[in-house]
Amino acid sequence: MISVNRFKCAYCGACIGVCRFDANELIETWVEINDNCTMCMACVKVCPVGALEVVDEN
Repeated sequence: MISVNRFKCAYCGACIGVCRFDANELIETWVEINDNCTMCMACVKVCPVGALEVVDEN
Protein backbone atom coordinates (compact mmCIF):
# COMPACT_ATOMS: atom_id res chain seq x y z
CA MET A 1 0.00 0.00 0.00
CA ILE A 2 1.22 3.53 -0.71
CA SER A 3 0.94 5.93 2.19
CA VAL A 4 0.94 9.72 2.08
CA ASN A 5 2.68 11.68 4.83
CA ARG A 6 0.29 14.63 5.09
CA PHE A 7 2.87 16.74 6.91
CA LYS A 8 5.42 16.34 4.11
CA CYS A 9 3.04 16.64 1.16
CA ALA A 10 3.68 19.91 -0.71
CA TYR A 11 0.36 19.70 -2.57
CA CYS A 12 2.26 20.17 -5.84
CA GLY A 13 0.26 17.66 -7.90
CA ALA A 14 3.30 15.94 -9.41
CA CYS A 15 1.98 12.53 -8.37
CA ILE A 16 -1.40 13.25 -9.93
CA GLY A 17 0.12 14.18 -13.27
CA VAL A 18 2.14 10.97 -13.48
CA CYS A 19 -0.61 8.51 -12.42
CA ARG A 20 -2.16 6.71 -15.40
CA PHE A 21 -4.86 5.12 -13.23
CA ASP A 22 -6.39 8.23 -11.61
CA ALA A 23 -5.45 6.82 -8.22
CA ASN A 24 -4.30 10.10 -6.66
CA GLU A 25 -6.71 12.80 -5.55
CA LEU A 26 -6.04 16.25 -4.09
CA ILE A 27 -7.91 16.52 -0.78
CA GLU A 28 -7.66 19.81 1.10
CA THR A 29 -3.86 20.18 1.41
CA TRP A 30 -2.60 16.67 0.71
CA VAL A 31 -3.02 13.73 -1.66
CA GLU A 32 -5.12 10.64 -1.03
CA ILE A 33 -4.47 7.34 -2.80
CA ASN A 34 -7.69 5.59 -3.86
CA ASP A 35 -8.56 2.01 -4.81
CA ASN A 36 -7.46 2.52 -8.44
CA CYS A 37 -3.84 2.27 -7.29
CA THR A 38 -1.92 -0.58 -8.96
CA MET A 39 1.30 0.01 -6.98
CA CYS A 40 3.19 1.01 -10.14
CA MET A 41 5.31 3.34 -7.95
CA ALA A 42 5.30 6.22 -10.47
CA CYS A 43 3.95 8.64 -7.86
CA VAL A 44 6.49 7.56 -5.25
CA LYS A 45 9.36 8.11 -7.69
CA VAL A 46 8.19 11.56 -8.79
CA CYS A 47 7.33 13.06 -5.38
CA PRO A 48 9.83 15.90 -4.85
CA VAL A 49 9.50 15.89 -1.05
CA GLY A 50 9.32 12.15 -0.36
CA ALA A 51 5.78 12.29 1.01
CA LEU A 52 4.76 9.01 -0.62
CA GLU A 53 6.08 5.67 0.55
CA VAL A 54 5.25 2.00 0.36
CA VAL A 55 4.09 0.52 3.65
CA ASP A 56 3.10 -3.00 4.67
CA GLU A 57 -0.67 -3.36 5.17
CA ASN A 58 -0.14 -5.64 8.16
